[in-house]
Amino acid sequence: MAAKPPLTARRFLEEVKACGFTHVVWLPDSESGHLYEALRGDPALTLVPVAREGEAIPIALGLLIGGKEPLVLIQSTGFFEQGDSLRGLAIDLALPLVLCIGYRGWTREGPLTDSAAIYLEPALQAWGLPYYLLETDDDVGVVRRALVEARERPGPVAVLIGNEYEA
Repeated sequence: MAAKPPLTARRFLEEVKACGFTHVVWLPDSESGHLYEALRGDPALTLVPVAREGEAIPIALGLLIGGKEPLVLIQSTGFFEQGDSLRGLAIDLALPLVLCIGYRGWTREGPLTDSAAIYLEPALQAWGLPYYLLETDDDVGVVRRALVEARERPGPVAVLIGNEYEA
């Protein structure tokens, strides 16, 4: 069986721009260095760094109010940290947000051993958030599906990033 193609920062950003996102609200992590470098060099998107993931949704709300289209990009451990803003803003106000969440510790092969991976999907289900898995460049269309669903619900929809980005 042929190996799956990688997930590249370039292809992911092409899809993000094609969807009309204007800002990426993000706390960079060790697994997304290639994406960070690509974002910093792309004048079509504004990178909005946060100090803690709990700040990401309130900042995204401000951008939405200002007529912008933010994408929230965090890691699974940060998703757990942002619970109050997720509940009090994104869910209660039915914000049409796409939350791209790095699925730290996830693997398709064998049992999950990292608690960040073990608890992510059950946590999303407990919050009632639909989600999609993004593993390769072939899967980037889930970003658009998540955006459409976030607008139709309305409310947040997650995209779980199952692989590290390549250059």
